[in-house]
Amino acid sequence: MSGGRHRRLLDRLSLRAKIATVVAALAVIAGGVVIPTAFSAQADIVPQRQTIKGSDGKDYWVENHVVPGAQQASEDAAAGIGKRPEYLVVWAGDENVADTAVPQVKKLPGSLAKPLDAVRNAAPGPDFLAVIDATKGSPAYGKVVNTATVGPLVENEPHHMQYAWHKGNTIFAGGLFSAATYMFDVSKLPAVGLKGISLPTQTACGSVPDAFWVNKDGTAYGTYMGGPVAPGPCRYTHGEVRSGNGFAGSPGEVVKFAPNGDLIDQSPAATTTPEDPQQCLDMPALSSPTCANPHGIQVREDLKTMVTSDYAEPRNIILDPVKAPSPQLRRTTLRTWDISDPDHPVVRSVKYMPVGPRSGAEDPLHNENRAMMETTVTNQPAHKGAFTMSMQGGAIYYTPDITAKDPVWREVYDLTALVKKLDPAATSGAGLNGGWLQTSPDDTTLYHAVMGRQPGALGKNDKGTAGGVIALDISKLVGAGTGTTCSIDTPAQETDPGPGCPSAKSVLPINGDEKAGGPHWGALDNLALGQDGFYHETEQPQRLSTANYFVSRTGLDGDHKVCMEDIAKNGQLSLDTDFKDELTGEPCVDFNRADWPHGPFGNAKPHSQLFVTADGDVK
Repeated sequence: MSGGRHRRLLDRLSLRAKIATVVAALAVIAGGVVIPTAFSAQADIVPQRQTIKGSDGKDYWVENHVVPGAQQASEDAAAGIGKRPEYLVVWAGDENVADTAVPQVKKLPGSLAKPLDAVRNAAPGPDFLAVIDATKGSPAYGKVVNTATVGPLVENEPHHMQYAWHKGNTIFAGGLFSAATYMFDVSKLPAVGLKGISLPTQTACGSVPDAFWVNKDGTAYGTYMGGPVAPGPCRYTHGEVRSGNGFAGSPGEVVKFAPNGDLIDQSPAATTTPEDPQQCLDMPALSSPTCANPHGIQVREDLKTMVTSDYAEPRNIILDPVKAPSPQLRRTTLRTWDISDPDHPVVRSVKYMPVGPRSGAEDPLHNENRAMMETTVTNQPAHKGAFTMSMQGGAIYYTPDITAKDPVWREVYDLTALVKKLDPAATSGAGLNGGWLQTSPDDTTLYHAVMGRQPGALGKNDKGTAGGVIALDISKLVGAGTGTTCSIDTPAQETDPGPGCPSAKSVLPINGDEKAGGPHWGALDNLALGQDGFYHETEQPQRLSTANYFVSRTGLDGDHKVCMEDIAKNGQLSLDTDFKDELTGEPCVDFNRADWPHGPFGNAKPHSQLFVTADGDVK
């Protein structure tokens, strides 16, 4: 069988079929235990299920498992008794044998000495939104007060939501493997409702949903990183036709949803003309090469502009992960979009990030411009700039004007400049596996989460690097507008960027000496409790949260902890040691646990989070 045919065959394999095979083997190991389809929740929790009809006519649901007293506490606060609660809502997946090899099953909660526990935790369980009490000073601070499970789909691989929540927003939450997007109602937290679900057949021109941006009218744009559900030509909402190489391939698209989940638009991320064939490898090859695999997305409605960053053709990452045959499957491109017609975004520019002084000295996979994962815009009306970062490259890029027809992007920071503050033994910022990137509301600080580098990534003598979260002072860079001259062009600037460039404000290692176990994602707390007892949006966040998980099937996992970090007035970051796991008493909420409010399903994988309150608690 040819390599191409073999690749396509692997792509068609059903993940559920793989799981069923492995679980059957586990049942034999466990003495022929019959795996139940569901498990009883804790005895004192009464599940409450809400069901809606999907476009396929089938039932889809969210089921709440609110711990006793949590809902009453929320209602009491609304009545003026006690402090109004704030929550951290975490989109998490069930960890099971599909995330590990069979010999590793002993690492799952439960023991082979207890066959039912072992098989139960290895079998696919429900994915869920974890609702955690994030109210400073609350006796329940850090406690999981509800798990809102979704069904009947399993193995969604919960991924990203939007970057921030605002009063009245629907939460849009994507499933990386299922290509489904869930629309959650959080207006009555800690209970969660389901407004809608988008199935792959509804977004046939794209797959592998990644991130979302909610507009002021409550509609949302979302990046679908992968190609059309079926290979071949696909017609988008406004008539454009692009040919794709199939699920998790290329090109991806941007979708737009109504608050209730109705699909408004599918827009192609690919251009009408071929993109650079030297930089845009597609597998299988397309007649019109493209790097259009949008991952990060942010919007300036006032500037009628959207920015998306192309990360990678995801097929080789999420389906049957293998060593990528070429670094060119990791993208170097940024796209700006004209959203003058909000329901019909059009690509305005495709820019290839320049190589830096490290390029060519190490594995090309770790050149500065490799794998442009995230992007973030500035926020203040006087500013028009945006940032992007490379996951494999360990660099940050900036353009001062996203409205330009041909925006100029320059490297403005190399993580080599601060890597020793993350790990004293490290010497290079290459391959630090950066993720979440976010400007502060006042445009003075850039926050960035990095998982760290796995041992051996840069060669046999590479011992890897611990991860953490960093804060960069960007006030001079952004304040200079189009007059900025900051550019990393020489080896000396890798460690000393120079005046006018970002500078390290704070570096907080997460996970001590564990290599590549740090945070992939984060969220700023944009809510502050006012003297009137209600929450209000703030431009001076006093804390953020990070989640230490990527995608386990890639081999880059994390320790599955969700942490809280305080932001001091001087910008210094510190771990909030009061935000403790309710079971271990250690800082950070550990998603590796045997039991949840919805039952004994074992470890879970927390990918993204948002700070949220009930609608009635925020003004």
